[in-house]
Amino acid sequence: MPTHHPVALVTGGARGIGHAVAVRLLRDGWHVVVADRDAADLPTNLPGGHARNVTADIGEETEVTRLVQGIADREGRLDALVCNAGVMIRKPLGALTLGEWNAVLATNLTSTFLLARAAEGLLRTARGAIVTIASSRAHQSEPNTESYSATKGGLLALTHALAISLGPDVRANCVSPGWIDTGTDPLRPEDHTQHPAGRVGRPEDVASLVAWLVGPESGFVTGAEFLTDGGMTRKMIYAD
Repeated sequence: MPTHHPVALVTGGARGIGHAVAVRLLRDGWHVVVADRDAADLPTNLPGGHARNVTADIGEETEVTRLVQGIADREGRLDALVCNAGVMIRKPLGALTLGEWNAVLATNLTSTFLLARAAEGLLRTARGAIVTIASSRAHQSEPNTESYSATKGGLLALTHALAISLGPDVRANCVSPGWIDTGTDPLRPEDHTQHPAGRVGRPEDVASLVAWLVGPESGFVTGAEFLTDGGMTRKMIYAD
């Protein structure tokens, strides 16, 4: 049944940053559609009664069409699109296959194009917002991350293009996280102290920024990038 509450679609919402964004928006009174490729990973412990899980591979055009049409049919509106889904393949350049390159491109970059295109009408009607989740690797790189860095840099450019093409009806902004602790690896004291902010980031740091960007208080903000990395990209990192 169509709702009068604002509705957000969060991709890659099963864990980490995407899960934190979904939780934050639910607590702020949003209805949230959480999309992820793996049904077994979709969250079952989201707060409130206004979350709906959808299994979808958003790198596939038909899946995106089905996902957005389902929102139009069930929720009747879409106020925010949070493009968070992402994958990384670390391989030496000579070992990276074209198939692997294209798979990363599909999930990290093409999916945002497909989602924005499919959801344009709903977002314009709602005078909504798009938030993409890129990475500080759009600016700095580690070895063997060519496909990931290229897609995150492309996502940053796609975001400001969307801001110009869809404005003033739809705002589009990009959040570029640095090191965010999603609980997959143990942290050392020096992991925290190397950051000018004094600690590694948390998913909730990103979620609070996303919540502001999709809300009314950021109504004059579009086409912008928000580096959320504890100051690391501003720090000289030459070896002593």
